Amino acid sequence: MESLRDIQPLKFPGIDDGAPVIIAGPCSAETELQTLDAARALSAIGVKVFRAGIWKPRTMPGCFEGVGDVGLQWLQRVKSETGMAVATEVATVEHVRAALDAGIDILWIGARTSANPFAMQDVADLLKGHDEVTVLVKNPVNPDLELWMGALQRIHNAGITRLGAVHRGFSSAGQHIYRNDPQWHIPFELRRHAPGMTLLCDPSHIGGKRQYVEQLSQIALDTGFDGLMIESHCHPESALSDSAQQVTPGMLKEILDRLIVRSGMPVDDDLMLLRQQIDDCDHELLAVLARRMSVAREIGRFKKSQNLRVVQPARYQDMIKARLDEAESLGLMPEFIERLMQAIHEESVRQQLKLLE
Repeated sequence: MESLRDIQPLKFPGIDDGAPVIIAGPCSAETELQTLDAARALSAIGVKVFRAGIWKPRTMPGCFEGVGDVGLQWLQRVKSETGMAVATEVATVEHVRAALDAGIDILWIGARTSANPFAMQDVADLLKGHDEVTVLVKNPVNPDLELWMGALQRIHNAGITRLGAVHRGFSSAGQHIYRNDPQWHIPFELRRHAPGMTLLCDPSHIGGKRQYVEQLSQIALDTGFDGLMIESHCHPESALSDSAQQVTPGMLKEILDRLIVRSGMPVDDDLMLLRQQIDDCDHELLAVLARRMSVAREIGRFKKSQNLRVVQPARYQDMIKARLDEAESLGLMPEFIERLMQAIHEESVRQQLKLLE
């Protein structure tokens, strides 16, 4: 079995060594005109690799699920008219076979597929003997590094040497700043196991809203990612899928012009990894606090319906004692936890009192 350590960096036509790879295009190819308009506009701002989904694995049936095989003809036109390399998502062996027959340059495997070892093995088996194609594997839906590495390993075992990974964040329950939790330490750990592999970031799917694309892109470049995969649509407000996270080609040009590409940034910087873990913990804390306040408001509604007092001193004292005992068992300073729980309780009370106004 080939080791992921053997994988070498990808080279993309028209992109200088050391320059970040930019892959851009609409979430979905919707019509031939829309696809070509986006490709021409992106080519005009210097993008060398065009992406568009033609098979869309949506969460719920009845949504727009892509145009299917006819979209491959549109990508062929993009390639012939603009000279751009073209990329699309594949999720089944039928998709892979059709994309290979159409001469698609880059296949990417999405988060739902990379989470399924059976599907990954089927795709890998079909890819044997096609070492001319580039394959990108997005991280699985859940934050499971071994599952991501296993998906990459299956493709590598099939003899695919042009192999890269795409970080698109991880699904998680509750309210969060971003659509998908970045958990940056996971792609950094992947880099440790496969130091030569090209690692791209998908800020569109991490952020979920176009206003986050630039800041997430800068974080990715600052922490050693090799490039970006960004969704771009000429009219994102009318896009048939993921309209909120797509930027226009003009917006993309402004974003790319503002991004700072730093030289010599060590990708295995232990301090950077630890800081990113701190950031991940902070995001989780905020999400937990948001959930706690939501529960506090539900309690407030119940107390109001039952004409109960908002503050229940006996319950508060029992809660504080239990939390301090737990904190001590975890090696946390009781004084700190007491101050923290007091602040949280005060905010919970404030949230409940608002319901009585």
